[in-house]
Amino acid sequence: MTAPLLAHATDYGRMYARSTSADFSVPSITTVIGQQPHGLDGWFGYMGASSLASDPLLPGILGSPAQVRQAVNRAAKAAEAYRDVAAKRGDRVHDYCEQVALRALGKPHRMKETREALAANGEEAFAARFDEWWELYRVEPIAPEITVWNQTVGYAGTLDLVARINGRTCLIDYKTKGTTRDGTVKPLDDKVVMQLVAGMKAEESLVDAMAGEWEPWKHGETPVLLAVALGETEVRPLRANPDVLKHHWWKFCALRRVWEMAADTGSAGTALLPVAPPVSSQSASPLR
Repeated sequence: MTAPLLAHATDYGRMYARSTSADFSVPSITTVIGQQPHGLDGWFGYMGASSLASDPLLPGILGSPAQVRQAVNRAAKAAEAYRDVAAKRGDRVHDYCEQVALRALGKPHRMKETREALAANGEEAFAARFDEWWELYRVEPIAPEITVWNQTVGYAGTLDLVARINGRTCLIDYKTKGTTRDGTVKPLDDKVVMQLVAGMKAEESLVDAMAGEWEPWKHGETPVLLAVALGETEVRPLRANPDVLKHHWWKFCALRRVWEMAADTGSAGTALLPVAPPVSSQSASPLR
């Protein structure tokens, strides 16, 4: 996936600037959604235990406390390593999807190179399933990887694709997913609806990153919001339920306030200060 030109990694998460010469000023959509507790403690624990149990060196090091500690340290990083591998795979798949859209628009593209990158990592099945979905749904791309901005609430983000399907404008977010034991793509998290509705509520879209040129957002009038799960065995598009969009929007706005308060608190100064004991029994307590 093309890294958004105006996005920056900061101590407060990913943030966006108005141009390549401006300072970053608002958080990204995903940074805002990231304020929600993830509840993955059980998964992290399972990944660590599973990694340790499958360590081929384990039988030979049980008599060495130092080597066992090293094995435990390796296992503790298993979830992080898995996440990083999945993120790189997701980037390769998203990159291919973007190139397909660019080719359909008659623009310069790197479709061949991105397909070869997937094949080199044993991931070409993702591209094959995506191509089948693209043809079956007769996707007509309008704008791939489009950066949007909402000044009123204060956030920005980059949408995977704006397209027309069956005569309707669709805002599309791709999620690369693994495969279940029964051969189907793994289910999507409901929080993708927050991501889509935040894109729909944009006020501007980027025209020129270098010049900082923006235009009014053209695709916010009742688009279809599609979350597309991309797997090796199938592609499953799911539509955000129009009846629940307002609730996910309110939740997103609340998380935006949480992000702001967390940023303000983090930059306010040291939270805990040392207290010295009284110099003598007759000295006034520093706590008075």
